[in-house]
Amino acid sequence: MPTSPSTDQIAASTEAVAYADFHGGRAATGPLTWGQRAMWRAVVEFESARHSFLNLRRTLAVSPRATVDPPRALRALAALVGRHESLRTRVRPRDGELHQVAAAEGRLPVLVHTVPAAGADPDGQRAAGALAARLGDPRFDHAAEWPLRVALVVVAGLVRQVVVVFSHSTVDFHATETVLRDLRMLLLRGTAPNPPGLQSLDVAERERQVERRRSDRAVAYWLRQFPTLGAGTFAEPAGPGLTPRYRRGTLTSPAIHHAARLLAARHRVSSSTVLLAATAAALRPGSGPAVCGIFTMANNRFQPDYDTAISKLNQIGLCRVDLTGRPGFAEMLRRARQASLDGYRHAYYDPLALAGAFADHGYDYGTALAPFCYLNDIRLPHDVPPAPAGPDEPALRTAGSFRWLEELDRFAWRCRIQVVDAPGAVELAVTADTVHLPPERAERLLRSIEELLVDAALVRAP
Repeated sequence: MPTSPSTDQIAASTEAVAYADFHGGRAATGPLTWGQRAMWRAVVEFESARHSFLNLRRTLAVSPRATVDPPRALRALAALVGRHESLRTRVRPRDGELHQVAAAEGRLPVLVHTVPAAGADPDGQRAAGALAARLGDPRFDHAAEWPLRVALVVVAGLVRQVVVVFSHSTVDFHATETVLRDLRMLLLRGTAPNPPGLQSLDVAERERQVERRRSDRAVAYWLRQFPTLGAGTFAEPAGPGLTPRYRRGTLTSPAIHHAARLLAARHRVSSSTVLLAATAAALRPGSGPAVCGIFTMANNRFQPDYDTAISKLNQIGLCRVDLTGRPGFAEMLRRARQASLDGYRHAYYDPLALAGAFADHGYDYGTALAPFCYLNDIRLPHDVPPAPAGPDEPALRTAGSFRWLEELDRFAWRCRIQVVDAPGAVELAVTADTVHLPPERAERLLRSIEELLVDAALVRAP
């Protein structure tokens, strides 16, 4: 393992600010997309927070064989922002409402960080990690800043890493992957082969004109299903809680990685469905209620032309998982898949219309979802079948490692579980309201999910 950089090597690193001058198409103003409106609740909720939970950090490695120097990288970045209107769009108040405002041209500041060629960071990977944390920590000024921050890590005169921090104001996880693919092509070839997809203003106009009926159907689904969910798993206090009130911890588990892949292949479902089923079972053990309400994130990319859209499209979906009769795991997967499909089909809606409909039925949309579990699978889609030889039993029988990461003063959910990729493993990250979900119960919840999946993979699950 390489040693850490010395003080002299750190001191030898230099930084300067350069600019990518971009020229796009139109200068235009329009309403927010539904996805942006939904996100803005979180922006307002954490407005006083020093750090941001809404920034998307990405790093793109560049091979030295590509011989990309800083001027070439700046030209690629200028072409990227000129290509995608959403990357030159800011969110500003106008006539008492928020609008997105696209600029036709401008200057993107780019931090150029040079590390010693003979140091302990020959490919700039460590510097890139530090820059991603540094640029990704502060909140964006959505009215003044462009919705991305960029740094170049230069070694021996060549760009070896490009660090990009996106604001969630105009892009989602899916869009960032499309943008990074385009950036790679622009760095390597100077051009992107396909025309750009729909941009954020395009999506907002489409929602205003042609998607209203879809929103109406989604709102009707929520009004049918939400009253059947009951009070929520975390409705009642479990104790006085801690100070700060919220805790975030992670379980990194090779066993979940292998078990989820095996069960997905065995039952011909996605690994996300497998995790939804296990989470529902862990939340409602034994003689609990016959229905489990879980909220998930839907990427809303099923509409024509939305797959390549550079926009904030993802929204919360409602999954009603039926546990009647204490089904076996195979039947549980079937029910979870149907619940997931129902939630996904009805997760594209105008948040203002949904909040108004909730209010008409006596619910405060701002607080009504908090007592339920929010399961957010942010892994990239890459389900791979397991080896033909069957389960890797030693890996399945190895319990994951749990650790507490940070303490928070505020959070929107009483229980959020994020599913994240880890090398050879799956990471479950729980953020718990300690008043309703004490730390020991939060860890036990993740362990229960792991045990359920392992038992099902080894055909032992009840």
